[in-house]
Amino acid sequence: MSYRMTTRTTGALRRLAIVAIALGAAAVGPAAARPAVAQTVGATEQAAAQEVGAEWAIAVHGGAGTARRESMTPELESRYAAALTAALEVGGEILASGGSSLDAVEAALRLLEDSPLFNAGKGAVFTHDGRNELDASIMDGASLAAGAVAAVHHVKNPISLARRVMEASPHVMMAGVGAEEFALEQGIELVPATYFFTESRWQSLQRAREAERRADAEPVGALGDRLGTVGAVALDRHGNLAAGTTTGGMTNKRFGRIGDSPIIGAGTYADNRACAVSGTGHGEFFMRNAVAHDICARVLYLEESIGEAADAVVMGVLVEQGGDGGVIAMDPEGVIAMPFNTPSMLRGYLTSEEGPVVEIFRE
Repeated sequence: MSYRMTTRTTGALRRLAIVAIALGAAAVGPAAARPAVAQTVGATEQAAAQEVGAEWAIAVHGGAGTARRESMTPELESRYAAALTAALEVGGEILASGGSSLDAVEAALRLLEDSPLFNAGKGAVFTHDGRNELDASIMDGASLAAGAVAAVHHVKNPISLARRVMEASPHVMMAGVGAEEFALEQGIELVPATYFFTESRWQSLQRAREAERRADAEPVGALGDRLGTVGAVALDRHGNLAAGTTTGGMTNKRFGRIGDSPIIGAGTYADNRACAVSGTGHGEFFMRNAVAHDICARVLYLEESIGEAADAVVMGVLVEQGGDGGVIAMDPEGVIAMPFNTPSMLRGYLTSEEGPVVEIFRE
């Protein structure tokens, strides 16, 4: 479906449709689900997770954060492992059958968005006002085409809307009500606001508000709550890279704050000449340092390996500035790096040669 401008009348009708969806969900009701995780590996901060090239490959992350092994129950870890493994297998099936890296990234991220375990889609955190604001972006390494959406409230799968922005409009980013009007035009599924409610995220907001009232916390939410983005990078049999990132943002955020996830070059980047990157962490630092693009630029211009480039930015640039987070990165040969400077990062990969492998802690 091609992009077209709406008239004032059709624009008003679309706004009414969005309002109707919102009104269908006025009361917040419980729908809890708590995160689950995966196994541990002995990867160091610098090490590439998979150092041998592959015909096709996919890697995913479920967010970098402060979780430690002693705070995770085996049941919790297994739930995370199952979700990440399912995402890898969905994307891997597409790649193994000759499908595109874009299709694999979108499919993997839709699955994670549909899980209440992650801070994206169904499991998105709450803003200070008690709403869910969703951001996402996707990029095609073959053409450098990209699409992004920010501050949407009713889009069930923001990653799919970001792809429609890339493929069915002349733009790179859309935000807010305008993005949801475009979603209606494109047949993207919209849901009532109550769809995104989970008890665990609601209680995180209450704790953040209380801490803020006591003036003993950062003004926009706890560090552990703001590191929960999900992302994917992939290489297909045709040699094309793709990357995507999707998030619910930061618990207790205010004033329409938007982080790095929908910003091309900050939280997401892909270029067939260099690499594909998806980031997770404190978005302000990723934006200031154009983290995803910087990693690819190091590969392209300094001829660093993907492991060296990702490590230099995550364990060097970010650490020096006090920026928390990590990335998954992949080069044109299917070599994967997954450095992070936090105690944990949910992550995994599957290639034509190995996997699925799912990890969380650093030992």
